[in-house]
Parts: sequence; C-alpha cells; structure tokens
Amino acid sequence: MRPVQQFMRQEASGGIVLLAATIVALVWANVDFSGYSSVWETEFTLVLGEFSITEDLRHVVNDGLMTIFFLVIGLEVKRELTVGELSDRKAAMLPAAAALGGMIFPAVIYLAIAPGDASHGWGIPIATDVAFALAALAALGRLVPYTLVAFVLGVAVVDDIGAITVIALFYTDDLNVLWLLAAILGLLAMVLLNRLHVRYVPAYFVVGFAVWFATFESGVHATIAGVAIGLITPVHAFQSAEAASQEATRIAQMAPDAPDDADQNASYWRQIAQISREAISPLDRVAHALHQWSSFVVLPIFALANAGILLTADTLSAAAESAVAPAVAFGLVFGKIIGISVGCAIAVRLGLARLPRAVSWLHIVGAGAVAGIGFTVSLFISELAFDDADLANASRIGILFGSVIAAIIGISTLAIVGRIRRARAAEAANEPLAASAGR
Repeated sequence: MRPVQQFMRQEASGGIVLLAATIVALVWANVDFSGYSSVWETEFTLVLGEFSITEDLRHVVNDGLMTIFFLVIGLEVKRELTVGELSDRKAAMLPAAAALGGMIFPAVIYLAIAPGDASHGWGIPIATDVAFALAALAALGRLVPYTLVAFVLGVAVVDDIGAITVIALFYTDDLNVLWLLAAILGLLAMVLLNRLHVRYVPAYFVVGFAVWFATFESGVHATIAGVAIGLITPVHAFQSAEAASQEATRIAQMAPDAPDDADQNASYWRQIAQISREAISPLDRVAHALHQWSSFVVLPIFALANAGILLTADTLSAAAESAVAPAVAFGLVFGKIIGISVGCAIAVRLGLARLPRAVSWLHIVGAGAVAGIGFTVSLFISELAFDDADLANASRIGILFGSVIAAIIGISTLAIVGRIRRARAAEAANEPLAASAGR
C-alpha cells in the first residue's frame, strides 16, 4: 500500500493548497468583484505565423494551463488500465460499477430538477475532485482503512474517464473536421516517434503543442489533447531493469575509485544517469515531473480564476430561485451517495465483485458522500455548459454548497464508523485480558 500512501499524501497536501486558493478567490471576489473580474478578463494573444489566438486570462488557464492537469489524468488512467488495479477485471469491477452509478444518478437527479434550457448542465454533478476527496480521507487518518482509499482512487479514475468522455462528446463547439484530423495525425506522429525509439524530449514537446493547437482549432475542448497524449504515452521502459542494472554496474566498475580530478568520473555518472532514466517508463517519468506542478500550481491557479463566486443576498436569492443551483447540489450530494452505493450493491449482488477488506457498507456510503466533492472538474464543466452569466453563477453556487455538504456528510459518516470499529476492536482485545484476570 506504500504507493497509495505516497499518492494520498501528495494529493491530500495538494487539496489543502487548492482549498486555500479557493478561499482566497472567494474573499477576493466578494471584497472587490470588479477588480477580480478585470484581472481574469485581461486579454492575451498568441500568434503562430498566419494563425492567432486571442483569449482572456481565465480562458488561458482553462484552455491552456488545465491541459497539464488533464495530461496527468490521462497518464494516471493509462497506468491504472494497463498495470494498475484496474488492469485486473475482477478488481476493477467494484470501482467501475460504483463510478458508473455515481455518474448516472447525479445526471438523472439534475435533469429531474432542472429541465429545459438549464438541462445542458447535467454533466456538472457527475465529477469527483480527487484532490479534495483524498484530503478529506487524509483528515480522518487511521479511522479510514487504506483499502477504502484505494477504492476511492479507483472510482476517481473511472469517474475521470467518464467526465473526459462527456466533455469530448457533449461540450464540444462546432466541429472542424480538418483540424481534428490534424490533431489525430499529430498523435499518430507521437506514436511513430516512440516506435522509432526517438528519446529526444523536445521533439515530443513540439508535436504535443501542435496537437494541442489543432485540437483547440477543431472545436473539441483543447484539454482533451492532454488526455489523448497521456493515453498514448508508453507505460513500459526503454530498458529492462536487468539490462540497466548490468550496464550501470559495468560502467561504475570502470570509474576510478579515487580520481585526481573531482569531475574525472562525470562522464561515467552521466552514462549511469541516462541508463537509469531509460529504466523508468516514459509514463512514470512524465507523471512524476508534472504531478506536483498540476497539484500545487495548475489547480490552485484554476481555483483562483474560477472559484470567485459572488455571494451576496441578490446572487444567493437568484440561485435559490433558479433550478440549477439545487440541481447541482442535490446531484453532487444525493446522486453520488445513492449512485455509488447502488453501483456497489449491484456488482456485489451479481457476484462480479466483493467489498475490499475492512470496508463495510457504511464505509461505501461515506465514500459516496466524499466523492460528491466535485469542485475542480465540476467548475470546469460549468464553464463549458453555460454562456448565461446567471446560470453559470447559480451552477457555481450549487457546486460550492453541494461540495461542502458532501464533505461534511462524508467525513462525519466515516469518522463515526471508524470510531465504532476502533471501540469494538478495543473491546475484543480487552475481553481475553478480563477473562484471564478472572481466572
């Protein structure tokens, strides 16, 4: 479980930074909303020969910077599907069934509450924010079994796949087929470079940027390019561990043990460093390089740009009168709890899966509530779903309140279950001692 623990610590700490950025955005927007808006509405222009892109700073973050976040998602999905827990069909069935239910029920609840023009926001409550979810689990410490953390991670990965699919299929502007074909050709070029064993990183960067630009021009949301690049990144290393170990040992033996010049051995160590890099898969190297940037830079900036929700009497009153805010909040809270619980129950009932060790049904209910913290991706889909400022603000208010309520329910439920199980374990441990003392 060490990889899960390490990943959880990084995601949990990233969740704390994300929470801090969210609070800053909320305070900033409610103290000086015009100043907040003017900063993120500042326009930038990118010129590439005959082509140019003009976007405000918020869209630079959402269309450009968030590509890094979605690239990391693509890498994690690829890892889980090929060598991770989701690569085993039976192990993948429970989180997959839970995630499927956790996407269907929120969408259904949303559509039941907000039909008509507001129905385009049905994708908002289907998302789970893995950083906040894991931060909530980390706050509970040992009250939560690590097998439940692994389950939540699996649900989040499948949930990410669903959210990415929804964004690509249902939140795409007018499609330009030629640009889309250019993006596909760029992806094929990256695959070809890998098949030809090209290991020069700048070559992949140039082609990757071309794929992003073509995707942007095609009408498909540009962040999908990041996901696609992540999915085609090789999951196996260029060199086997055995070959790398043997070659590194041979080179190390050639290096003088006590060189006269401190840099005399530099060429040997550079060769060993190169061999070490090639013994690590490209997927792992890219994920390791970008994960902290995604968690501690990209997502906090995204929160600063999008979480500045105006909470005044007028906006709260308008959100209460709108069907969007309650639809989003109910979808995140009740949709996730019911959907994940029902999905797990069906999978277990049909014999397709079983609950993880030390995980009870109340744990599943609590995990479903925690999965209702849909902050980051929900805000992202909200930006795509609504052009109308009132509907967009109502959806953001729904996301904020729904996520907070889901977090409170999830943390409270899991804390109660954890304390009850700990008390029972202590009683069971004391019974033999009491019996022995009686004798």
